[in-house]
Amino acid sequence: MFDSLPQNATATLDWSWDRFARYYANLVERTLTEDNVEAFLADWTRLAELVDETHSRLYVATTQNTADKEAEARFHRYLDEIFPHAKQAEQQLKTKLLEQARVPPGFKIPLRKMRSQAELFREENLPLLTDEEKLCNEYDRIIGGQTVEWEGKEVTIPQLRPVFQQLDRGMRENAWRLALQRQLRDWESIGDLWKKFLGLRSTIAANADFPDYRSFRWKDMLRFDYTPDDCKAFHQAIQEAIVPIAERICERRRRQMGIDSLRPWDMDVDPLGRPPLRPFKEADELKARSSAIFHQVLPEFGDYFDVMLNEGLLDLQNRKNKAPGGYCTHFAAAKRPFIFMNAVGIHDDVQTLLHESGHAFHDFEVSRLPYYQQRAVGMEFAEVASMAMELLAGPYLSKGQGGFYSEADTARALVDHLEKSILFWPYMAVVDAFQHWVYENPHEAQDPAKCDAAFAAAWNRFITWIDWSGLEKEQATGWQRKLHIHTVPFYYVEYGLAQLGAVQIWGNSLEDQRAAVEAYRQALAKGGTLPIPQLFATAGAKFALDAATLRTAADLMEAQINELSSSS
Repeated sequence: MFDSLPQNATATLDWSWDRFARYYANLVERTLTEDNVEAFLADWTRLAELVDETHSRLYVATTQNTADKEAEARFHRYLDEIFPHAKQAEQQLKTKLLEQARVPPGFKIPLRKMRSQAELFREENLPLLTDEEKLCNEYDRIIGGQTVEWEGKEVTIPQLRPVFQQLDRGMRENAWRLALQRQLRDWESIGDLWKKFLGLRSTIAANADFPDYRSFRWKDMLRFDYTPDDCKAFHQAIQEAIVPIAERICERRRRQMGIDSLRPWDMDVDPLGRPPLRPFKEADELKARSSAIFHQVLPEFGDYFDVMLNEGLLDLQNRKNKAPGGYCTHFAAAKRPFIFMNAVGIHDDVQTLLHESGHAFHDFEVSRLPYYQQRAVGMEFAEVASMAMELLAGPYLSKGQGGFYSEADTARALVDHLEKSILFWPYMAVVDAFQHWVYENPHEAQDPAKCDAAFAAAWNRFITWIDWSGLEKEQATGWQRKLHIHTVPFYYVEYGLAQLGAVQIWGNSLEDQRAAVEAYRQALAKGGTLPIPQLFATAGAKFALDAATLRTAADLMEAQINELSSSS
């Protein structure tokens, strides 16, 4: 029967649930024994891959053009007519497998995840999860539709980012204020959407017999290795170990710029007054040079990237009505990743593509595992794959290696990346601490004005070097502009944990680049068959949330900044 399944999801984009249902029914009705469990898992894998890829392709279409009503309608039809039934059928199969005494090797961790998911499942939550995805689409639509007029042209907010790097401080300020004025016009709309998110999530948690959404979400995100209290300890460790280094970096920036205080529009410009780095003009150049870099990091990674290039799996250039941000998703049946981003010709775009390509290479590696259920990796390590790639690619950014820059500008780009990475930890703590406040105080958080106050308080705790005088509203509403807070709640601390792992891998590479890359690749290939701490260890890092480990990593980064600064 399963021989009739398509090989990829392009044939299933317009399928109704009935077309999938008969295959699920076949699996549910099978008698499962120790002798046929591998065949059962193989057939389940093929079916799950198709359902997963159908979802991914329909979602991607909505992000590529948020104004495409037909794409939105097709995705919503999937969410309404297929998604809940597939979730219910998957629950039946998980229950069936959990009752089986023998499973193939490499299934201990997938079974632990399945057990947690099975315990969490509630049929009454299926339509609510569908509604949540639709709200996420609405958030993308609001943000993707934000444009301003700049120098006589309509531009998106991301297209103003190069202006923030201009040496003319007045120009930077004008562009920054213009962007924020436009974004603040949607404060009420996003606030109304936010109330719907919170109400929905509270109901989802209650339906699953959890006292609050955070405890539900913790289990939903399969976080077995740390707790909410561990996250709060991580915030404190960042305040102790990272904030003093971040303050030194920003005080040096202020002195170099010769200004009384750093304003929000002073953080992207070169502090020494050098013209901004402009690594490429068109997306094709970004693709070609990135390919050369990945071949230098590891030939197999370069080959993976070229597959994506040749098969049209890269949508990189910013345009009107494109959803915000960047992501790498996967087309599970085709065993191919897909990268989406909003490039506008600045160095951050290079870093974004390096980051998302790390996810893509991870996807290529885990696709070799035989069963779909083994390929799900905790985001704490999935983000190591991406953040480590940003650092491992660093030595190859120069034109002499096929990259983007002169040797001096390569050093400058690496300094910029290391400094921004240090500054990221406090920002990550702001976002994560705010989310803990939200779901510890769900009634207060229903009021967007109180969210503004809570976000400002978190910001002032961790980020002390930017002067927001007269811009208090702009500062406080930063939570509205952070996609993760709205569409993937609690998904942000992973970046901070992963960056700590990535820096350790990078530290290994300073001693032996090839050995560090090989250990990194071996860890990628393990997929979801090992617990998070063991994946870190395989890659040559320690999974940690303490101040001492943070301080060791940041000291290495600061030492490298000082060494590279003499070359840039």
